[in-house]
Amino acid sequence: MIDQEWAIILARIQFAFTVSFHFIFPAFSIGLASFLAVLEGLWLKTGEGVYANLYRYWLKIFAVVFAMGVVSGIVMSYQFGTNWSVFSDKAGPVIGPLMAYEVMTAFFLEAGFLGVMLFGINKVGRKLHFIATCTVAFGTLISATWIISVNSWMQTPVGFEMGTNGQFLPGESWWPIIFNPSFPYRLLHTVLAAFLTTAFAVGAVGAWHLLRDSQNVGARKMFSMAMWMAAIVTPIQIFAGDLHGLNTLEHQPAKVMAMEGHFESHPEGAPLILFGIPNSAEKRIDYAIQIPKASSLILKHDPNAPLAGLDTIPDENEPPVGIVFWSFRIMVGLGFAMLGVGLWSLLARLRKNLYQASWLHRAAVLMGPSGFVAVLAGWITTEVGRQPYTIYGLLQTSQSVSPLDAQAVAVSLIAFIVVYFSVFGMGIWYLFQLMKKAPEAHERGLDGSPTRTAGLTPAPAMLPSLPSKGASL
Repeated sequence: MIDQEWAIILARIQFAFTVSFHFIFPAFSIGLASFLAVLEGLWLKTGEGVYANLYRYWLKIFAVVFAMGVVSGIVMSYQFGTNWSVFSDKAGPVIGPLMAYEVMTAFFLEAGFLGVMLFGINKVGRKLHFIATCTVAFGTLISATWIISVNSWMQTPVGFEMGTNGQFLPGESWWPIIFNPSFPYRLLHTVLAAFLTTAFAVGAVGAWHLLRDSQNVGARKMFSMAMWMAAIVTPIQIFAGDLHGLNTLEHQPAKVMAMEGHFESHPEGAPLILFGIPNSAEKRIDYAIQIPKASSLILKHDPNAPLAGLDTIPDENEPPVGIVFWSFRIMVGLGFAMLGVGLWSLLARLRKNLYQASWLHRAAVLMGPSGFVAVLAGWITTEVGRQPYTIYGLLQTSQSVSPLDAQAVAVSLIAFIVVYFSVFGMGIWYLFQLMKKAPEAHERGLDGSPTRTAGLTPAPAMLPSLPSKGASL
């Protein structure tokens, strides 16, 4: 019995480790693909070489990120058959086709046009190349749609029938399964998070180079575009997160109770606990710093509205409060830090010193990893908050695992850790080397053609050729 418990714990750690490694790459590639489409569109519209330069700069990074995302995703998917075969058997009739749709639509779309995007500008021409870039960007969004649909169904399962052998079978229509109650909120929240992750990564690279050369045209442009995204999208993301939270309260109240740290019910308005130390043994938050009735105001839009606590949930069905409590606060805290940087950049624009505000640039560099940390914290909040279930309210994690030996899982986990940190560690190191190199000053089109200059000096390709001293006049 003890060996089986350890096998479950180690299998969960292994899946959490591999999916966390994987998640950072799609979160970056989704936003980066759209950023590349915008850059190429601006180059085609304006003819300014700075956009073509930035496209080339970030295309190399996108290619590496995309490749690491594909490899880590393939490795992760094998665990459904090795460590979680019971889950695969029971939920396979529902999630299997959805995962197959993701491969047949999004992955084939991305893979089919990625080669054109990387190498085809001089083969297919400008317009077709732009279509290829947009198609790859669209493919990443379709991929996110299918994956979020699968995960959302596991959070809010509907539209299924139970087979005689305990399998989850699709009902008369796939539409309720695909567009399950939490799907639109989770999709919006995830895609916006990917855009913000990319914005702050791009902004950090731009700020890094501005600190070294405030006249670098490419660094100026990428930093400006990233800060526009931060200033505009962060408030939208906070609003989307609030909607997602209200949806979670409706369908997964225990998760919200853990997020809020509400061990006890509050019949006359629940406080918003800002910080504290969850004490699951004593069922309380120690050293709590809280705002009276603010949680009821946020979640129910009424400061006196009652909110149920974890005392209404059987102990065996409670999620791990400490992990969910802190991961939620990390995500929210980083969200408001992003908002602060976005507003700071607007103030710098008004003062016309966006490219000379060295402290803003330092803050942007510091916030470079914030999107990756925030998406991981959000994923931990969502997945750990669903426990003890894999399919919420219907199939427990302990009932989903393969009949494994704990020692075998431990050996494979160690192997994953060694391989991931060596292989993907080298890949991440190479990404930093690419980012450390400043955008080139020589402006030319993606196809090598002369361009208009958006910078301080004309592009070399546009300078007239002058006669040498020895030439006859």
